[in-house]
Amino acid sequence: MRTPRPVPSRRGLLRVAAAAPLAVLLAACGTDTSDRYASGDSGYVSGDGVSVEIPAAERGEAIAFTGTTFDQEPVDLADTRGEVLVLNVWYASCPPCRKEAPDLQAIHEEYAEQGVSFLGINVRDAAGPAKAFEEKYGITYPSVPDTGAEIMYALRGQVAPNAVPSTLVLDREGRVAARISGAADPSVLRAMIDAVVAE
Repeated sequence: MRTPRPVPSRRGLLRVAAAAPLAVLLAACGTDTSDRYASGDSGYVSGDGVSVEIPAAERGEAIAFTGTTFDQEPVDLADTRGEVLVLNVWYASCPPCRKEAPDLQAIHEEYAEQGVSFLGINVRDAAGPAKAFEEKYGITYPSVPDTGAEIMYALRGQVAPNAVPSTLVLDREGRVAARISGAADPSVLRAMIDAVVAE
């Protein structure tokens, strides 16, 4: 004789019904459906602030790419050889990008006289939202749009294709000397820049 199945209680059904939308909501908060990076990994990853410094003897090849800023100025990374360059990957609606923006601008101003340049790489925005972000946070260093992921391709192996924000410090030879995945801690970034400037 077959054992009768237990009939779920009304309370149990309500629990399941309430949990389903929550699961969908949580999944949506952690997912970026953009396929712009063609990497097969479409999940949004903010990064966790992990920082790495690379000894000079262990650095790879110089980073090379070209682009055009939102102000239509040409950029060729080869032109920055001989100076320390900070690259920051960002986009306007990224919460940790908004959080770190004032610190990045302050550090940019502090180190300008030491020959340290900053360049933003915007992976998502058109000129309108990007310029609104720069105006809101007082950003004076340039950014290049990279919605087609050409620059991110040039940074493969250094920046995860969907880790935003990320910050790289390039040495005078254009090699990655340090990187931060996630929002930059100002004191950590300053220490990284100081170390490369002193080389």
